[in-house]
Amino acid sequence: MTRDVGPVLQDMLDTIALVDTALSGKSREDLGRDAILRLAIQRAIEIISEASRHIPDELLQHTPDIPWRAIRGIGNILRHEYHRIADDMIWTVVVRDLPALRVAVETLVSKIE
Repeated sequence: MTRDVGPVLQDMLDTIALVDTALSGKSREDLGRDAILRLAIQRAIEIISEASRHIPDELLQHTPDIPWRAIRGIGNILRHEYHRIADDMIWTVVVRDLPALRVAVETLVSKIE
């Protein structure tokens, strides 16, 4: 069953906003010290990853600079290789990748409106 892409994109934006809120004023070290925060951020990234799988490929073509395949794949890494996840990787996703992803998803929202 295919999901309507509008709510999928909104789920991604909402989840990115939650990550921003959860990490506001926090450092990489804070993430490493707080197991609940770390798990919450990992789960948020899983949700974003899963949601990205429901975006049609033809829509993704509007944002070619985004590594959609990697975004779709990181959820599997978090689910199946959780024991090898480094806090540095999660922090990099949060500070480097999520801001660019937010802009890309906003672009996709504008394409479907």
